[in-house]
Amino acid sequence: MKTNLVASLACAAGLVLLAVRGCPAAKAAEVATAPVSPFFSESFDDARLLQRGWYDEDKFTIAAKEAHTGSGCIEFRWPDGASVPTGCAGMRRLFEPSETVHLRFHMKLSKGWGWTGRGYHPHLIQFMTTENDKWRGPASSHLTVYVEPWDGRLRLAAQDIQNQDQPHGLTQGPLRGGFNGQMFDSAETLFTDDQWHCIEAMFQLNTLDLKADKPNADGIVRAWFDGKLVVDRTNVVLRSTDFPKMKFNQFLLKPYFGPGLLPHAQTLWIDELAVGPKGIAPVGGR
Repeated sequence: MKTNLVASLACAAGLVLLAVRGCPAAKAAEVATAPVSPFFSESFDDARLLQRGWYDEDKFTIAAKEAHTGSGCIEFRWPDGASVPTGCAGMRRLFEPSETVHLRFHMKLSKGWGWTGRGYHPHLIQFMTTENDKWRGPASSHLTVYVEPWDGRLRLAAQDIQNQDQPHGLTQGPLRGGFNGQMFDSAETLFTDDQWHCIEAMFQLNTLDLKADKPNADGIVRAWFDGKLVVDRTNVVLRSTDFPKMKFNQFLLKPYFGPGLLPHAQTLWIDELAVGPKGIAPVGGR
């Protein structure tokens, strides 16, 4: 009985600690009952990112004065008319293959941030899978999932353009203008100021009925904004039986506006990013 009491008190203490840090009670319970280490985390306190497993780019802009927590954050600055930010075009990182990925990061948009006025862009973050190599472009793959701000909303999305010639074809809708995709947008406009906000997202691949040679519609797509669940889909198909061994294993941070879509010069900052198999508590509050 004494052992059970100590364990209960320890669990309660963990819940209180997480709640104080800004983690909602339900998510605090999840983290407390199933503590796991992230696949990787990045504080962007300095520009030595290549030494910590990042690749694909070698120039990074670290902004000390704008940091959410610690001594720095990564800065992406677009001059007028640009598609790719100057000084830091983005980067990638590999991690342990997993059918489920959770992402947490803090983001701040510059004052007067503008949107494209279109139904797409800017791109920001993507996950890719073991079905493509470490250099494959995200726009044409066997599966790429997206986390990005769009028109003030938080958008999660998926595309699988490269599957058009696979036996079971595309899972993310028909090609339109050479592209396809499913969009999962928050109902509310969330990005309305120039303050730091905590963004969380998770993707879980759907299971497969290999005997019947068909996918089960049980994939999960969820997103949180400052601890509030704003996207919640549990009936998603992300892969077909063409890819029974598919797992997420690559993270991309590559902000991008399509040509002519940048409304004006503007900047975004990202800090305290982490990717893991389960939810990860925010850092330094919201």
